[in-house]
Amino acid sequence: MEVAFDTIWNDCLDVIKDSVGEENYNTWFKPIKPLRVDGDILTIEVPSQFFYEWLEDNYVPVLKKAVHTVLGPTGRLEYSVIVDSGNSKNPPVTVNYPNGARHQSNNGVSEYSPFTFKALNPQTVNTKLNPNYSFDNFIEGDCNRLARSAGLAVAKKPGITSFNPLMLYGGVGVGKTHLVQAVGNEIRNNMPNKIVLYVDQSDFTNQFLNAVQNNKIQDFQNYYLQVDLLILDDVQFLAGREKTQEMFFHIFNQLHQSGKQIIMTSDCPPRDLKGFQERLLSRFKWGLTADLQEPDFETKLAIIHRKMQADGILIPTEVAEYLAYSVDTNLRDMEGVLNSLIFHATLFKKDIDLDLAKEVLKNIIKEIQSDVSVDFIQKTVSEYFKVDLESIKGKIKKREIVIPRQVAMYFCKRYTQLTLALIGENFGGRDHSTVIHALESVEDMMKTDANFKNSVEELGKKLKLRVN
Repeated sequence: MEVAFDTIWNDCLDVIKDSVGEENYNTWFKPIKPLRVDGDILTIEVPSQFFYEWLEDNYVPVLKKAVHTVLGPTGRLEYSVIVDSGNSKNPPVTVNYPNGARHQSNNGVSEYSPFTFKALNPQTVNTKLNPNYSFDNFIEGDCNRLARSAGLAVAKKPGITSFNPLMLYGGVGVGKTHLVQAVGNEIRNNMPNKIVLYVDQSDFTNQFLNAVQNNKIQDFQNYYLQVDLLILDDVQFLAGREKTQEMFFHIFNQLHQSGKQIIMTSDCPPRDLKGFQERLLSRFKWGLTADLQEPDFETKLAIIHRKMQADGILIPTEVAEYLAYSVDTNLRDMEGVLNSLIFHATLFKKDIDLDLAKEVLKNIIKEIQSDVSVDFIQKTVSEYFKVDLESIKGKIKKREIVIPRQVAMYFCKRYTQLTLALIGENFGGRDHSTVIHALESVEDMMKTDANFKNSVEELGKKLKLRVN
């Protein structure tokens, strides 16, 4: 009859109790959980790397005696060490070690520690920075002005300003990675003796887990403590990883106390981060937190022109405006659209014009359809705001008419393929600059007036039903 692993471990504990005091027993042995028995190998789970190391350094003879007594002279013990407790989406991460692994060696080198983090040289270190990211090609706008200014200040005096740490947050594709790498490149170019390191949280986590598995935690920590500027991207994904957070906490403290600069990015401000130790969150707030928002029309227009100029292409103004208002997701999507536009123009030997832009976009941006007419938008908006339809189309400049008119222009740009000039023609012969002003006014009011934003979103749903 096969004996259950918990029974075997309980028998081991009876032997251990006779060899250690009650306090040591309660501290170091009661928290252990038996996991399985495979032949003559008993696997137990211990709650941390430190816990494992303490057992190995102080209780190897006791553990071996207990296992040999219960399983016989061939009995062996194996640890399953929790190195990251995981979260609701990620299961705990464990590493297995045989009993006595910390003391097995080959000419003084542990068989379970095959790699080492080497000393860093500022001239040869792999910074993982993209040299194409710079302040020169980072377009400044209202959406990112504070973040860019803070980044530039840090680049001039890393570790000296009050912006330490510098936490930049925002949605996908708003330029966070570009900006932090621009800081890194600026420091590297102007201060060649500074050690700069950009690391994504996934790389940081994997390096840490490998260090734990190979008993090189101190080497891992020492590696990062050599850095003058540490950039950690996507810090939000450390949520729930308690052991990784604990290591980052110690690295953060020592770097900060040494006057080294720390920059982090996240998809939300520190106050909204979940699954983080409170002491770590409090340190995230020590310096400056700045957000990067979705770019406004003028910023997107400048980005489009800069991108096309870098590729040696002159893009017509009406095409650039069309793209700036049609691509309302993020800058990565915009770059993809521009690349596709260039590809089509090169492949089919066509000039980049409005027709080509529409052709390219119709398979990318679902909202650009011709199913909704200007007349339908004007009628829907006038009914919603309870104003006369002809007033929206006319010259009246009363506020109660101007706002619905601007909203109608906004949706004409969003749901039709008309140019700005043609939209203006449908609203009393106004020029394209008036349409641009209307679009910007609607976007600004949506940012500052929650009730107005709700009204526009409600109208958008009505129109979107017609699109679909």
